[in-house]
Amino acid sequence: MHILVTRTDAIGDVVLALPLCGYLKKTLPDTRVSILARSYTRSVAEASNAVDHFINYDDILALPENEQVSLIKQYQFDVILHLKTERHITTLAKKARIPIRVGTISRPYHWANCNRFVWLRRKVSDDHEGILHFRLARPLGIRNAPDNIWEYYQLTKYTALPEDFSSLLNTEKFTIILHPKSHGNALEWDLKRFSELIGLLDKDLYRIFITGSEKEHGELKPWLKSLPEHVIDMTGQLSLSQLITFIKKTDGLVAGSTGPVHLAAACGINTLGLYPHIRPKHAGRWGPIGPKADYIETTTETLDSISATAVFEKIRSWQKM
Repeated sequence: MHILVTRTDAIGDVVLALPLCGYLKKTLPDTRVSILARSYTRSVAEASNAVDHFINYDDILALPENEQVSLIKQYQFDVILHLKTERHITTLAKKARIPIRVGTISRPYHWANCNRFVWLRRKVSDDHEGILHFRLARPLGIRNAPDNIWEYYQLTKYTALPEDFSSLLNTEKFTIILHPKSHGNALEWDLKRFSELIGLLDKDLYRIFITGSEKEHGELKPWLKSLPEHVIDMTGQLSLSQLITFIKKTDGLVAGSTGPVHLAAACGINTLGLYPHIRPKHAGRWGPIGPKADYIETTTETLDSISATAVFEKIRSWQKM
């Protein structure tokens, strides 16, 4: 059986789709799983044994419609699971005559393009996004998500780091990543709070890295210049595949609800996510899932009430484990 799952949005969304992919391969004999996703998330899929093939949605969109259909047909998919709902993809799947097309019944355009339906309204659900993915597999006989779904991320294919980067990790200190930005996709902890946290982390005990994209480097420049010399700025320097490896080789990561917090949880390192207590952004829906994952959730609609001391105490607890 060849199954196509769709997740054409952000890095964290693709990370949270991996457990379903891994579980399908384990529980359905002789199953291959491909993922349809955006080009910038490719490194996530290619780092995981849960995915057999990455299909670039951006490449498909660049083709004429008849060639789009032909491209999908050539893979001879038996099933498509619409984890991310896109009208164009549901139409394309029907035109490509994928035999089993699973979507949520709440989307009217699914009625014409899907032939298996699941009742699911994410915005009002209290279940985690990673758990909700498993509901789309119910027509395949998957009734529930397994315990410890982090066992199915299967991030095992790590790219090598350049010596300049790997040498930074060669230390007896506790290595920790602070990832302050989210490309506007989530609420962000105030930079002043990050500065307060850095002040609490003894430079003789901790090696601190700041990560972020090239665009975020520009946004963070004034703040980065204000930081102590021992804090290492990695913003804009790592490709996504390198970032995944770099995260794996550190001891812990602190971030809001953004891709790196889910990557850290999937890599199995100490992970702390910062979340507001509002739907659908709360930790119950989007918190990191992993063997060493944790979160702090406010009682308000912002992250302002999370103190640097509270985050520091969480970090200290990691060292006692």
